[in-house]
Amino acid sequence: MLLAFDTATPQVTVALYDETDVVAELVSDRTMKHGEQLAPLIDRVLAEASAQRQDVTAVAVGAGPGPFTGLRVGLVTARTLGYALEVPVYAVCTLDVLAVEAVDTGAVTGPFAVATDARRKEVYLATYSAGGERLTGPVVDKPDALSTTDPVVGEGALLYPSAFPTAVGPARPSAGWLARTVAEERAELLDPEPLYLRRPDAVAQRP
Repeated sequence: MLLAFDTATPQVTVALYDETDVVAELVSDRTMKHGEQLAPLIDRVLAEASAQRQDVTAVAVGAGPGPFTGLRVGLVTARTLGYALEVPVYAVCTLDVLAVEAVDTGAVTGPFAVATDARRKEVYLATYSAGGERLTGPVVDKPDALSTTDPVVGEGALLYPSAFPTAVGPARPSAGWLARTVAEERAELLDPEPLYLRRPDAVAQRP
């Protein structure tokens, strides 16, 4: 079974995928509590599917881009589980997962973009073909600098409607779609390293 989770947004999402489809999926009920909620959600998803950690044959994790702290929680957990269970770990750009869901659910029918909240009044953005192939990005910038009238998937479009007037599709990534993306190799599979796109807020002071 493939265990998938994403911590690149304010919410944690976890899912379990068997050989055919998603068998359990949960989303955190509180935001910005990644460290507190990821492990319990993993346990709950396994319990819902009557599975144990030993049943996990691979781990999929969202690589961002996203805030430093949330990404670190997800990536460290994924690498730790992979090591402990001796299973492979696959990372995928979180924007690519949103793109796959938008294409497969019919939310988009032509070229589009995906924009997620980067805080500091900025967004992470990538552009895609009608089939969901990433064409440019991801980049981080002010919404006005990335403004487009093309359909835009993701929370960024909802937060900045003047820059992205055509908001469509899912707002936040789904671990279920992350699992499908990895299982079907619908996006580039990455090493489990975070896509920050900018330096973390907390920087060690020089001695």
